[in-house]
Parts: sequence; C-alpha cells; structure tokens
Amino acid sequence: MILCDKDILASMASGDIVVDPFDQKYLQPASVDLHLDKHFLVFDTTQNFVIDPKKPMDDMMKEVVITEDRPFVLHPGEFALGMIYETTGVSDAFVGRLEGKSSVGRMGVMIHVTAGFLDPGNSLKMTLELHNTANMPILLYYKMPIAQMAFERMSDTCDRSYDKMGNAKYVGDTKPRASQMWKNF
Repeated sequence: MILCDKDILASMASGDIVVDPFDQKYLQPASVDLHLDKHFLVFDTTQNFVIDPKKPMDDMMKEVVITEDRPFVLHPGEFALGMIYETTGVSDAFVGRLEGKSSVGRMGVMIHVTAGFLDPGNSLKMTLELHNTANMPILLYYKMPIAQMAFERMSDTCDRSYDKMGNAKYVGDTKPRASQMWKNF
C-alpha cells in the first residue's frame, strides 16, 4: 500500500524512511518531491563506439558538474546519468518508487529508463537515467524539482535486505556510477 503524507512523516520519525535534507513544503499527498543534483555522467562518444555489457563502462563516461548559474544541457535523443540531490533510504520493511514530475515529463525529459525502484535496506542518492525525447535541447538546473518518490510498506520485513546482499552493486551511492552490469556475467 502506498503511504499517504501523514504516514510518510510517521515513518520518517521512526527511521523507516529517510529523505535528507527534507523540507516539509516538498511533501505531497502520497510522495515527496526530489531535486536534481549537480553531478552527471555522459558517454564519451569520441572514443567509444559500442557499449558492451560484459565490460566495465567507467572509462567510457566522463563527469560533468554543473553550478546554480550553469545548467546541464540535455540534447535531443541524448542520454545522461544524473542524480537526486537528496539521500533517500528505506528500512527492510519498505520500498520506494521514483517517478518523474509531470512538468518535467511535459518538456520531454524521462528521468529513468528502468531503474526507479529503491530496494528495502538501501540508502543512497538515486541515479537518474535521463533521456531527452523532445526535438530541442533542454536545460536542467541544479536543485530543480525533477522527481517524486512514493513509499510502500511491504507485507513483512524481508529476510535479506539490499544492503546485506553480497552482490548488491549500488549501495550508498553518492555520485552517479556507470552500469555495473558486467559483474553479472
């Protein structure tokens, strides 16, 4: 069941949900608004011509850091990894679901291709898989509202939370990271 605003606040008070920093003005009826961080990763297409999921991709990407007066330009058809400004986390009895803000989607920005799920036991700055579906460049500003997270209570606590899995690849991230898919082979 998706938590309502008062249940989100109660779960934050009990420590089952973390949103840091948190400002109550960003609390919605069934979610919390989240903002864009300043760190991005983009594929360096001048040196790379194919993405091989069996190989590490860290060296294929370059970091871009924006400031309040210098936004990130997401060009038509372009893909970039971004990050949520806030750290979000859930206990082993909750999950989080990340969705884009309607106003952002109406500009043509997809905030995640597939990874909008916050696993039980994880706490991190969630990575955004940004894609511009519009036919013109879009400016993305540091700390602009970009996403919202809804929280759900599970039927019971899980036996093995994400942070206790030996093969968890994205625990506690504080910057966007290239795909770690190669570790699955």
